[in-house]
Amino acid sequence: MVSQEQRRRQLAREKFLRQQQRRTDARRKARIRNSVIASVLGVVVVLSVTVFLTKPFEDDGKKENANAEVTPSKAPDPCEKPAPGKVESQTWKKEPALTVDESAKYTMKLDTTCGEIDVALKASAAPHTVNSFNFLLNKGYLDHSKCHRLTDQGIYVLQCGDPQGTGMGGPGYTIPDENLKDKSLKGGTYPAGTVAMANQYNAQTKQGRDSGGSQFFLVYQDSQLPPDYTPFGTVSEAGMKVLKKIADAGAQAPDPQTGNTAPNATVVINKATITKS
Repeated sequence: MVSQEQRRRQLAREKFLRQQQRRTDARRKARIRNSVIASVLGVVVVLSVTVFLTKPFEDDGKKENANAEVTPSKAPDPCEKPAPGKVESQTWKKEPALTVDESAKYTMKLDTTCGEIDVALKASAAPHTVNSFNFLLNKGYLDHSKCHRLTDQGIYVLQCGDPQGTGMGGPGYTIPDENLKDKSLKGGTYPAGTVAMANQYNAQTKQGRDSGGSQFFLVYQDSQLPPDYTPFGTVSEAGMKVLKKIADAGAQAPDPQTGNTAPNATVVINKATITKS
């Protein structure tokens, strides 16, 4: 015969066990739910990064997404005032004739408001690109032009080469993609010091090849990018110090019209030249 006290204890124990089971079930469901959420977030992050990395320079003639979320960083302007002068607005109907000496060494010198940036060019690996810059710079095409874009999240580059300073300008002609299998592009990385062409290639639609113009970017820190952008030069050690100074000053908030994140530093190419040796 079960006493009333024993029955009470039994009911209390069963209630306790039921509560414990409910807690266990709740924890299990929470783990499953959190796992699913984490997985979804992971996919979203990966997709977001993929989109960002595969389409960073399609604004060579196009607008970027002006709503992209970029947290601006602020620092004092480390650069000097631009030299007097104005940008020459010139365009040409077709790519200049190929006259570059592929066996020679060419150096591009960017005399900027922030310091000199020397770039050793790869004439043998990217002859059309080097030939185009040789033509443009001898016309004074980039003199007094702004470097209009600095990215300091995801990829780390300074973009220049648009006399309009908007990311939508070009010389009127396009040049072919070159040197996309350069040995320096390992593991989907453009290493610090690389100078490469911006273009309108869309990796998702596979359209926009051979669309480079005059815009280029200088990599100041190793950046994960697919090999879709012609690498045609390497920044000197002294030039990397100038790039670091520019990068350390940070980037502005996206421009509502163009979507560009301009550098806080006033980066103007006072004079751009090419020498052959």
